[in-house]
Amino acid sequence: MPEGHVIHRLAQELHKNFGDAELEATSPQGRFAREAALIDATPISRAEAFGKHLFVEFESAHPENIVYIHLGLIGTLHFEPATETRGQIRLHLSNGEIAANLRGPQWCRLITDAERSAAIAKLGADPIRDDADPLPIRLKVQRSQRSIGSLLMDQKLFAGVGNIYRAETLFRLGISPFTPGSRIGTAQFEAMWDDLVLLMKAGVVAGRIDTVRPEHTPEAMGRPPRKDDHGGEVYTYRRAGQPCLVCGTPIREQVMEGRNLFWCPSCQT
Repeated sequence: MPEGHVIHRLAQELHKNFGDAELEATSPQGRFAREAALIDATPISRAEAFGKHLFVEFESAHPENIVYIHLGLIGTLHFEPATETRGQIRLHLSNGEIAANLRGPQWCRLITDAERSAAIAKLGADPIRDDADPLPIRLKVQRSQRSIGSLLMDQKLFAGVGNIYRAETLFRLGISPFTPGSRIGTAQFEAMWDDLVLLMKAGVVAGRIDTVRPEHTPEAMGRPPRKDDHGGEVYTYRRAGQPCLVCGTPIREQVMEGRNLFWCPSCQT
């Protein structure tokens, strides 16, 4: 599932590619045809992300004027030539030259402003957003007996954080993923939050996740670059059995609440 930086980058690309142009909105697949007709021939007024949720608002007089997208596990939103209509396209937005084609989302809905507010209210703080307030999240974490590895994946707490950012932030700070939230001190929480802000904002700019410090890059260590579908240089994510880049201990992996967890048992005690 795409993590929050991907959704923020998509919001930026919608503005960059379409500006204030009136867009053709269709649903080649047919499942979003009624909704597409309501926003057809109107420009985007605002596209923004909250965690893994994308809200695209159109300058339509109809009260339902916000396309609410969650990509889920297999969804994609690709910018392609306007003539590209291959595949099961749920929503096709085009300015005549470029199209944003949405395929396979977990959901794509046309909602009102009130419904958008209700959806956002269910989410936690998004480290990428400058208006995020981590204080309520810290208080909830410090009252919880759940592990910090579990809490970091809770979208009602850390909106946009996924499996990669969870694993990498905990490693970078030397925190065991099995530590109860109640044992996370304020300074430790603030360091974790600041690291998420740093890494996730960098991910928006780069379009990929890189988490290793300068001294652990392939060039600095004289090692081959990482080869993985997810790209990026990381410390633990999908490196089970490989030596830790810091201490050499084999990286461990186990399932936590249905998701694969990666950590170094020596660096994260």
